[in-house]
Amino acid sequence: MFPSRIELPISDYTLRPWAWSDKAALIHHAHNHNVSRALFDRFPFPYTAEAAERWLALATSKNDDLHFALDRAGEAIGGISAMRGTENARFTAEIGYWLGESHWGRGVMTAAVCVFRDALFAHTDLERLEAGSFITNHASQRVLEKSGFSCEGIHRRKFFKHGEFIDDAMYAVLRSR
Repeated sequence: MFPSRIELPISDYTLRPWAWSDKAALIHHAHNHNVSRALFDRFPFPYTAEAAERWLALATSKNDDLHFALDRAGEAIGGISAMRGTENARFTAEIGYWLGESHWGRGVMTAAVCVFRDALFAHTDLERLEAGSFITNHASQRVLEKSGFSCEGIHRRKFFKHGEFIDDAMYAVLRSR
């Protein structure tokens, strides 16, 4: 059984399930152009109450994906998810994450990705975790590299964001790293 709460090795930080009571904190930390600029369009800017409600409905529903709030002292300040593949990719999950800008540069997301990775391999049958990063998002690439992921290649001009095509760096880590 997958743990419902995961302690990070940084004081006061945990991963825990999202709750409807996180709505105000979610809007506060997600309504930031610097946060949304490196994420898929489904993470909108401006981040409205309606966007928060859509996310919380998905994150709190019963499905095969795992969605956790990154919590500091009782406040949701970011999130991390694992979306399991289907059919032949059923032993692979794509992870995604974000963090409120006021918490950047402290090693919080690296710690979160490391403990989430370890929990996924310890409590599921997943063999592979992967994560994409816009080629311009050097901070996310550093998080992945510090968390044991390796860059497997570049998908050229894969995404369209803010009026331009952006390359995607594909990272992965295997259970048997």
